[in-house]
Amino acid sequence: MKVYILGGAQTDFSLRWERMGRDIGELMASSFADALQVVQLDTTDIEAIHVGNFVGELFSRQGQLGGVLLQHFPALAGIPTARHEAACASGSMAAFAAMREIEAGWYDLVAVTGVELMRNVDGKTASEYLGAAAWKGHEAAEANYPWVYLFSEIQDYYQNRFGVESEHLAAIAKQNYANARRNPAAQTRQWSLSEADFASDEVQNPIVEGSLRKSDCARITDGSVTLFLASEKYAKAYAAQRNISLANLPYIKGWGHRTAPIELKYKLENAPADAYPFPHLHGAIQDTLQRANLSDATQLDVIETHDCFTISEYVALEHFGLVEAGKGWQLIENESIAFSGSLPVNPSGGLIGAGHPVGATGVRMLLDAYKQVSGTAGDYQVANTNNVGLLNIGGSFTTVASFVVGK
Repeated sequence: MKVYILGGAQTDFSLRWERMGRDIGELMASSFADALQVVQLDTTDIEAIHVGNFVGELFSRQGQLGGVLLQHFPALAGIPTARHEAACASGSMAAFAAMREIEAGWYDLVAVTGVELMRNVDGKTASEYLGAAAWKGHEAAEANYPWVYLFSEIQDYYQNRFGVESEHLAAIAKQNYANARRNPAAQTRQWSLSEADFASDEVQNPIVEGSLRKSDCARITDGSVTLFLASEKYAKAYAAQRNISLANLPYIKGWGHRTAPIELKYKLENAPADAYPFPHLHGAIQDTLQRANLSDATQLDVIETHDCFTISEYVALEHFGLVEAGKGWQLIENESIAFSGSLPVNPSGGLIGAGHPVGATGVRMLLDAYKQVSGTAGDYQVANTNNVGLLNIGGSFTTVASFVVGK
């Protein structure tokens, strides 16, 4: 059964909601209200809601987010809601749950909302809260910034096994910041950056922890994204009412979901010596391509991948099967992944450029895929896009979610 994406909306990821005197409920309600208007749906059409959120209890002291959202839309009172958590892949878990309900025939129209309010505390406190997705007491205990520390360990592993040039990682950051300038909702779209911000400059681009510099790190932000998933029955009626061809409505063509043990050390110690270091990551992507009836990732027109750090994008591109393990630099040097390349990566700006509201990131990726396939991405539209591959990860490549959105 096909699950269609009717569209949606996201908040401006550059805004700091607490400074505006607004809470996580208002943040979530903002994207929900905008999405209803954009997709031209009545509130009463929605049959269920799934919310992706990682750490609402820590940053906002608020759980029960489904109920919070319904408080803002009392016409929805009584419908089922659920919240889903898988660190940075929380939004994808919410989307998976909505898909399953549609595929089971329970509902025909389900909302998926991702939300995170994260800029209401200082950086050290935020880092401590985010450390909840690592194995508490077992890893990164000595770190000031647990996730910078852990992805520095991944970079060091790659450095020792394959060799990684800092210039290639800097190129990833530069590209994502440049792409974000085209995105009117990106966190960094108006940032002014110089070459020193990407160089080995201890003032402009200092080491944060381990081997990772400031430019290697995506920034968390406040953000919410809502989109609507529909059954083929509902999508047909929706398209007919609006004189749209059903063939032009994007749908989820393939998906993959795999999970590894939480500890990074376990993953690295068990990495195969003659294959991609994270086999579950490669496997989830291959599952997705197979379900989408695509022979390999070169049949994709665009990729939106998880770049919480530059090394995570570097690793991900290899695990898409675009090059052999350790050869990610080739994609950077031949510029195939540039905005004007043969397979543009993160035209939205990705997490580095667009911002990383953790629990909302997977939903944002799906919305950007919808925009690319439907031709509504505006200044960051890639021409002739029919298939978009997505990769959303939680933790140190622990939870892996992958999609192909196409038409």
